[in-house]
Formats: sequence, structure tokens, C-alpha cells
Amino acid sequence: MRYLAAAKLVWCLALLMPAVAVVSLSMGTVSIPFTQIIQTLFATMGGGIENTQTSSIVLDIRLPRIILALLVGAVLAVLGTVMQGLFRNPLADPSLIGVSGGASVGASVVIVLVGGSVASPLAGLSLISFGAFIGGVISTLVVYRVATSGMGTSVTTMLLAGIAIGAIAGAFNSLLSYFSDNQMLRQISVWQMGNLGGANWLKVSIMLAVAAILAAVLPIQAKSLNALLLGESEARHLGVDVQRIKRKFIFLTALGVGVSVALAGLIGFVGLIIPHMVRLLIGPDHRWLLPATALAGASLLMIADSIARVVVLPAELPTGILTALLGAPFFIGLLIRQRGEF
Repeated sequence: MRYLAAAKLVWCLALLMPAVAVVSLSMGTVSIPFTQIIQTLFATMGGGIENTQTSSIVLDIRLPRIILALLVGAVLAVLGTVMQGLFRNPLADPSLIGVSGGASVGASVVIVLVGGSVASPLAGLSLISFGAFIGGVISTLVVYRVATSGMGTSVTTMLLAGIAIGAIAGAFNSLLSYFSDNQMLRQISVWQMGNLGGANWLKVSIMLAVAAILAAVLPIQAKSLNALLLGESEARHLGVDVQRIKRKFIFLTALGVGVSVALAGLIGFVGLIIPHMVRLLIGPDHRWLLPATALAGASLLMIADSIARVVVLPAELPTGILTALLGAPFFIGLLIRQRGEF
């Protein structure tokens, strides 16, 4: 029964995702009919696209943004699943290893000290993105070093160290905000809320490369994640190299979350809500959890970003606000249903 439920969910999510993407392409300050969108996409694939206002909006503005939302949502949801399996805790999310807090400090330092508009080594990426990625990597290395000894890496110590690094990062962000002027403070606030408005094809290419690495590595480790659910000792008895697996998962999480935060800002709840929600529906088998959470995370972030673009026209809401507003109530409803309380 679990197998059938998991297969049905994966197929439904796989069919839902392109439908959500097409609807999202039509939404924005300028509403575009579905027929025009389909014609533009097919013309592009055939190489006969004309340089019109509609094609410019669809191909240069909305399409990279939607693909970036799809990739970031999938990566955050999958890595949330990995962290919950590694920590054996359904309340774990990718930020627990300190990467989000460190990335936030890195971005804030760049904004306050050198300004977010300074040119970066790569055209199409702001210096803020580089600062955020470096900050996330440094904080993750600190957490890993604190949690690792000659006995191996302690998951409990890593959790506590991640909480401590998050608290330190919050204090540094508050300090930097205190010394910021109004423009810097607004820039820090908007970045920390998560925003996909700066999407471009370079960012999509970078995120796609990270997603491809995760897609190549994580499905192979699904059985190892299942074994870890039994406990580290039991996993060792089943032939799992627990220490090597921990290092691999921490590295992949730091890479995926660090790049996601650098390109899209802080987008919360996706890595927490989606894995838990999908697990309630199909069970704890990571062979199904990983693809299902990837598809669900991608769809959720595309939906949230689409609503963020139109709910307060002509302005835009930060996407991170919508992920919380959309995901949290649905998550609470699932928990109530799970307990049988109506």
C-alpha cells in the first residue's frame, strides 16, 4: 500500500509541476494568455522566435525566474529530507548546520562594508551572492570542526553547534543592521526575506549544476539514509560507512543550501515543511521520499513566487514570506489530520 501511495504521489507531482510552471509564466504585471505562452515556447524550441515584447517577458524575465524557483525549491526540500534522515528528527532542516546563518552574515557584511551594487567577478551575480556563499561555507566548516573528533562526527554536537552558530549569526546581523543606514537596512531586510526577482540565466545555470550533482549522488544513498533511521550502530552493522556518509551529506547540504541562499536569499520552511509533509503521506522510505520531496518543493516555491508577483501589484512581496504563509497552515492541517483531531 505504501509503495502504491508513493508511486501515485510521485506521478501526480510530476504532472503538477509543468502545469504550475505554465500558469506561473502567465502571471505578473502583464498578464499573458496560455496560448501565447505555448506558442512562444514552441517557437523557441524550433528556433523561429520573434523578438517581441511577449517573448522578451516570457524568455528573459519570467522563464529564468520560474526555473530558478523550481531548482531552489527542489534542492532545499531534498536537503531537508537528508538532514531529517541524518539527525533522525522530523524537525531538522538544512539551516541546522549553520549554513543559512553564515550566509546571512556574509551578505550583510558585503552590503554594509562595500555596498551591494559593487561589480562582482562574474557578470550577472552580485557581490552579495559571493559574500553569502563564503559565509555559509565558513559557518558550516566551523560547525563540522566542532562536532568532529577522533571518535567521529557527533550528530548531537553538530545540532547544538549549529544552533550556537545561528545565534552568533543573528547577533552579528543585528549589530550590522544597527550600524546601517536606511538604504542598507532595507537591502539587508529584503535579502533576508528571500527574493527571486534577480533571476537570470547565469544563476539558473549555477543552480542547475548543483541540482545535477545532488540528483546524481543522493538517490544512490537512499538505502544508507534508510539504515540511519535505525540508528548509527545498526547502520554500521548493515555495512554503512557512517562517518563517510555524514561527511558526504554535510558537504552536499553546505553546497546546495549555500548556493541557494546566495542566489535567492533566505527562503525558509521549504526544507522543513515539505519533507515532513511528504513523509506523513507516503512513509519514511527515502527511495520515494527524495524524488517526491524534490517535486513538491519545486512546485511549492513556484506557486509562492507566482503569488508574490501579483498579490500586491505593481510591487512584489518577498518570496520567503509566501512560502511560510502557504506552507505552514497546510502543514498544521496535515498534523491535525494525522492525529485525528478535527
